[in-house]
Amino acid sequence: MTTWPDLPPGSRARPSRTSSARLRLLQAPAEARVVALPGARLELADALERYQAWPPPVVIVADGPYGVAGYPGDPRSPADLAGWYEPHVARWAARAQPATTLWLWCTEVGWAGVHPVLDRHGWEYRALHVWDKGIAHVAGNVNGATIRGYPIVTEVCAQYTRRVLLRVPDGRLLPMRRWLREEWRRSGLPLRRANDACGVRDAATRKYFAQDQVWYFPPPEMLERLARYAARHGAPTSWPYFSLDGRTPVTAERWTGMRAKWHHAHGVTNVWRHGAVRGAERVRGAGARVLHANQKPLALMERIVTASSDPGDVVWEPFAGLASATIAAARTGRDAYAAEIDPRCWAVAARRLEQALGGSARTR
Repeated sequence: MTTWPDLPPGSRARPSRTSSARLRLLQAPAEARVVALPGARLELADALERYQAWPPPVVIVADGPYGVAGYPGDPRSPADLAGWYEPHVARWAARAQPATTLWLWCTEVGWAGVHPVLDRHGWEYRALHVWDKGIAHVAGNVNGATIRGYPIVTEVCAQYTRRVLLRVPDGRLLPMRRWLREEWRRSGLPLRRANDACGVRDAATRKYFAQDQVWYFPPPEMLERLARYAARHGAPTSWPYFSLDGRTPVTAERWTGMRAKWHHAHGVTNVWRHGAVRGAERVRGAGARVLHANQKPLALMERIVTASSDPGDVVWEPFAGLASATIAAARTGRDAYAAEIDPRCWAVAARRLEQALGGSARTR
């Protein structure tokens, strides 16, 4: 069992004086800044300084500030969240893959402010999931202000995937739907011949080349058939049809990775009825006080991680807090990379990881 260093009372992260209001570590335990366990790596660091060193993610679970000034350096208002998140969003976009899914936890109004930033950096909105904590969450939260409205017992988790742009021979970058249709048109073949290529009656033209809401992502084997047929019967070209790099023919394996992963669970909707964290799962500090006011249930973290990744995939948790997503990822066979800038939260998360994963952590 690793003995974790106790932190001095004044040891905590404080806001820097930079215009971007980023945090820097002014005091931190010198003994250890990285906790490494099988499937999990937790760093005492600003995530902005670590993204480039981490492997590209298949899942990003972002549970950062909500605009309520709850932690040092957090924005004081939801109106300030967009600017705070933008450098993180830009780096997520730079390291993400077409198979990457982003899960952003926030309040409804906080998410609304951050959405334009996500859209601007190429993150495509998929769904808004509502965590319903139940009527028991109202207890203790009633005062003169909250009583003048319906009690709020929810938070949201917004799901995004990457907006994929693909290049055509003249250098243009096109959205996937337009790219598919344009690549077939480039062959000079009529659209109806795509059905012959795929061995179907009309599904190819009706689904794979549609430009509206009925569009379907072509299964990998179907795209291979389209590419082979176009090469055999279409106009001669030095740029292979449906090539992802302009040099080599597309393969089923490469095409599979061109959209976000998804493992469907029947009966699960976008409303997640699950009580707030209580009992043994709730992490408390001295005097039995709640250490992290916004701790997420491990069950919900496991739900989103397993829905959008496979064992062995990389999961990022840039604002680790108590490292709930990191624990969920490691317990389900993923490889998690997390950062936390508050030394006190980092130390507690490190203990929690060790207990949850049943191993002895390595520090350096």
